[in-house]
Amino acid sequence: MVCEEEWSEVLRRVKRDPSFTTKLRTAWDGATLRNTTKEGPQEVKAPAMVLHAHVTPSDWQRYVGASEAAGGSYNRILPFLLGSVSMLDDDRVSLPEVDGMELSDAYAWATARPRVITLGEDARPLWPMVRRYARILGETLPEAQAVFIERTAEQTLRVAACLAASECSTTITDEILSAAFTLVRRSVQDAVRITKGADAQRQSLSLADKVRARIKMHGGRATSSQVLPYVGASASEVKALPGIVVTMDRSGRTGRPATVFTLRSDSSQHEESAPAKRTVMESNRAKVVRIDSFRAAPAQPPVRPAGPTSENPFRSLL
Repeated sequence: MVCEEEWSEVLRRVKRDPSFTTKLRTAWDGATLRNTTKEGPQEVKAPAMVLHAHVTPSDWQRYVGASEAAGGSYNRILPFLLGSVSMLDDDRVSLPEVDGMELSDAYAWATARPRVITLGEDARPLWPMVRRYARILGETLPEAQAVFIERTAEQTLRVAACLAASECSTTITDEILSAAFTLVRRSVQDAVRITKGADAQRQSLSLADKVRARIKMHGGRATSSQVLPYVGASASEVKALPGIVVTMDRSGRTGRPATVFTLRSDSSQHEESAPAKRTVMESNRAKVVRIDSFRAAPAQPPVRPAGPTSENPFRSLL
């Protein structure tokens, strides 16, 4: 189990080490892990990986890259958005107690020897629907979102196998497959919500957009110390931006005057052409007509010919 802080560190490590996600996928698939260090070669056979982590949506969008997602690193994970638990809002209600003894017995049964879990006959009609659901989603969603749910059918089968094993059974019934499909569909919906607009958020804003946002955040008037450290630009670069007005505030009694950035309003731009603009606006101004003094003349119905105008009988209906 990985806590929130540790999982954020894993995501940061993925950003720094291009081979990290490859090792994660290898461990997830159960293949042999090999690594060479200064102490000598290392090898891990039949690795078993279990991941249960919490991460904030902001860290997810910051560190989960498109290349790692396209490589299949994150369609092996079932993400869920956490919401409030209404049961916890009432102090008089307590969470039900969970007896884990049967689950421990089921784990001992599942790991005692290799077992093969298969679909039961009653579950086979539902399985093609699961596959079709996954295929349609993959074809309709944008590629940036589809890469996160490419293993929807496989995840459903994997969850169903775990549910069957929890009952010490090697058969996936229709009820078990339906329950697994419900859980995975919820994860698919949350994955789409998490990744919606992620690409747009990852795109860096232009310098002009950053400066405008900082000025608006400070009420339309921001000093250089409130702008420059946050946009990563020099004062000369900001002064050269269109639509930015630079003034010097000498209200302070001592010290150097402060540089103040404001946004140039539309009315202050091109003041010399203001009369011409007003003329254009007046000529384009809509006329106001009182509704009680204007009544449109009723449209006269078109005169239809008595007979067809050509050999085509439908033309007379036009």
